[in-house]
Amino acid sequence: MDSNRLVELAAVACDDRKAGNIKLLKVDKVSSIADWILITEGLSDVQVRAIVNNVEKTIREEADLLPLRKEGINEAKWALLDYGDLIINVFQPNERKFYDLESFWSNGIIHDFINNKLIALMDE
Repeated sequence: MDSNRLVELAAVACDDRKAGNIKLLKVDKVSSIADWILITEGLSDVQVRAIVNNVEKTIREEADLLPLRKEGINEAKWALLDYGDLIINVFQPNERKFYDLESFWSNGIIHDFINNKLIALMDE
């Protein structure tokens, strides 16, 4: 499965658990770390874990992939799933504001994910 399809699959899985403010950052032209970085938020430890668990389950079932690395799931203030070409960050709102990854990666192409649709915020 290519990284474009993988990020859409992950975004839908986040949306299924009512993740807030889903942003998809296309960073392949500005970094070799990944093709995409997905940033979203949950309002509580429980919701962050639910989002991460649903993403992991969905990608395992649909793409037969397991994350290369997982971080922060027990504390669930900020959780990370690393799939190589796709890095998923699920924050609680205060942590998202503090780390401000959208600004850090602003030289990439930023997309919103609204109503199960990828919407470009900047021209590609």
